[in-house]
Amino acid sequence: MSVITRRQFSMGLLASTGLSVASSREALGSTPYDLIARQHTARLAPSDYPETLVWTYGGTVPGPAIRVRQGEQVLQRFKNELPQASSVHWHGIRIDNAMDGVVGLTQAAVEPGGEFLYDFTVPDAGTYWYHPHNRSWEQMARGLYGALIIEEAGEVPEVDLDEVLLLDDWRLTDQAQISDDFENMHDWAHAGRIGNWITANGDGAWSKDVPHLSRMRLRLVNTANARIFTLEARGLEGWVVALDGMPLKKAERLDRLTLAPAQRADLIVDVVAAEGDEAFLVSFEREGGYAIASFRVLESARPVRSAEPAPL
Repeated sequence: MSVITRRQFSMGLLASTGLSVASSREALGSTPYDLIARQHTARLAPSDYPETLVWTYGGTVPGPAIRVRQGEQVLQRFKNELPQASSVHWHGIRIDNAMDGVVGLTQAAVEPGGEFLYDFTVPDAGTYWYHPHNRSWEQMARGLYGALIIEEAGEVPEVDLDEVLLLDDWRLTDQAQISDDFENMHDWAHAGRIGNWITANGDGAWSKDVPHLSRMRLRLVNTANARIFTLEARGLEGWVVALDGMPLKKAERLDRLTLAPAQRADLIVDVVAAEGDEAFLVSFEREGGYAIASFRVLESARPVRSAEPAPL
């Protein structure tokens, strides 16, 4: 099956070269941060389209990546500036029900103009994420989500780069706006909403420069409403070391990986594509395989590949 790059793929769908608007932040210790949900615009489509009206945490899609160490406290003051009631659910984390953010079950919805202080300690290392849990099928599709990374308290894998990739699909109109058909009965009857444009970290052509033979930890999160991603690495060789935040007893060789909505996978991969070439993370769709993330390969980081990683 042939693979084409996102630059080529953008000619075939309403698609976007995209503007990477992901950001990261160190939220260490007990310092409170404001996590503000509000409307914003993002350059999802090419420049001859209007910018897209999205809903964001902190004005970016995805929202700020929150990184803490295992056993540390998270303090996030959620402020709702959206036209709908909302909340923040910390997906996969073992925390007190009162902090879990599930409207109607563990907390009341935060109404427009309201606030809620999330205060909890993270017991487990791994790759997690946060998103609303009120009308989540709409609010997430408008852009509300972000990564929560819990770093190991002890030894961490020896890698050159630690990258988080939040994978999503968007249903865009011919004016590059999010389609407002959230009550579409076809979607409700057919297991959810499928978009027509795929992004990694809010970018339809996400790319990064990486040295040859460098080692990366890739943290993948499927934030899509209903799309199941079937993924394969090209020019990258490595292992699956964790699934849904839980480390595997033994690293498994990376082959083709399937991620259902909300699932996560931690990979440790070596860049084996030659200097001057590109490596890809490929998504297989009905039309073929498409590069949803690319890595431009630079001068070698080391003369030979690193040894197989130990379990997390």
